[in-house]
Amino acid sequence: MRSETESAPPVGEISTRAGGTPEAVEESAAKKANVPRRALDPEFLSCLLQPPIDHHDANYVGIRRILLHRKAASSHVVDRRQEWRCNGKGYVAYRSFIRRPRNWESMAVTSQSSSPGNSGRWAPSPGPQSIMYEAESCSSSRDLRGSNLSFSHRTSFGSSASDVDRQTRYHEPAYSFVGMHCIFDNCKASVTIVKFGHMSSDLLAYGASDGSLTICHVSEPPSVFQELKGHSKAITDFDFSSNNQYLASSSMDKTVRVWEISKGHCMRVIYGVSSQLCIRFHPMNNNLLSVGNADKEISVINFSTGRVINKLQFENEITVTDNDHTGQHIFAGDSQGCIYTVKVNSHMGSISRSHRNRSIRSRSPITTIQYRTFSLVARGPVLLACARDGNICFFSVALEVQGYLTLLCSLKLAPRLHNIHASFCPLLSLEKGEFVVSGSEDSTVYFYDLTRPKHTCVNKLQGHGCTVIGVAWNHGENLLASADSDGTVIVWKRAQTG
Repeated sequence: MRSETESAPPVGEISTRAGGTPEAVEESAAKKANVPRRALDPEFLSCLLQPPIDHHDANYVGIRRILLHRKAASSHVVDRRQEWRCNGKGYVAYRSFIRRPRNWESMAVTSQSSSPGNSGRWAPSPGPQSIMYEAESCSSSRDLRGSNLSFSHRTSFGSSASDVDRQTRYHEPAYSFVGMHCIFDNCKASVTIVKFGHMSSDLLAYGASDGSLTICHVSEPPSVFQELKGHSKAITDFDFSSNNQYLASSSMDKTVRVWEISKGHCMRVIYGVSSQLCIRFHPMNNNLLSVGNADKEISVINFSTGRVINKLQFENEITVTDNDHTGQHIFAGDSQGCIYTVKVNSHMGSISRSHRNRSIRSRSPITTIQYRTFSLVARGPVLLACARDGNICFFSVALEVQGYLTLLCSLKLAPRLHNIHASFCPLLSLEKGEFVVSGSEDSTVYFYDLTRPKHTCVNKLQGHGCTVIGVAWNHGENLLASADSDGTVIVWKRAQTG
């Protein structure tokens, strides 16, 4: 096999001499390198299959990339993701390599050093005025005023839309990204939930279907801080305390666990009789935990003692909850598409039902409930609800009427097989609209404007290789984390606009 110091023959020369087929290229490369055909390094093989640098035929490049993908999928050298190696960078780096744009040489910048254990890595830093190939940034006209026309045309990588569609979408308000900030791929199971710490721009955590919880730092250098192991089944939800000192998690193993993050150990285990599906710290009194479960209950638990203070019964499983900023209301979604407003006594922990909303017509589980204190559209507090059947609803919240919900607008997407989460986007000071970001089963992160009846999708990020389950913004709103069913978490860096 070719050593690290041995220089590779020119790509164009090899591909020309070897004929036109990938098999001929591989056979020729194996003979030249004097190694068995099956022992070729995947990176070396992918280099050989790429067209010459100065080749600009779109059909030729497209065919070569398709052949390369098929080669990677059918190769006996690489049977499992853990065996994929690209000079020690792992599967994600190899996938990024084979999806690079045509003009990747002009944007190539030496990546920064990896973190210990190679579990969190910096993606290559973008060059001047460059947008990473993994992100298709359909920027607004305001974002593109400082860029020349040739550049804006060149950076629409990986899009299946026509040129006319691209030009139309560039003039729509959207969120633009400069690329990947870092990648975490240490998880060996599907990520079920991902969140940043409370009021934190650095602390990131994600839970997985194997019961593991991973705490990371995304600042320079990115690294895995703690790996919390104790749950025996999938993590359904978790929440940070207000000071990020503790983390409470719920699981399909019927337990709730409270962790001390700095030490990485479990402080308390609270056992239930059914799967615990969602959990939240009370925003004003962190001694209270609210937990929704498959036994159709919301329980209020004393954090210090682990005892259940109060319970409230519902008609269906409580799948997701969120609190308002005052802590006086819990908004809960169930497995049949209902949304409840629950009144909370912040001192005693007592709870009572206030309102029931069935604006989501289908009987599909609610996968996301997110409260926000202010919206440019509603001029007041709002609530985002997302269901598994693809319905995304946007409500105004009347706190003075015990959290009564009024549907403002909704969006119907394709039904999902997974519990895919959505999130509000940061406020745009110069644009009107209500933007949300959501994962999808086509491995893409989508941005939507819920106030638009047409052309609702305003941007998308492409970089995952399978279903994107969760998305989360950090407190500074400059980083977006997305997690997929393959266990990969990508942190995207948002472009700073004027």
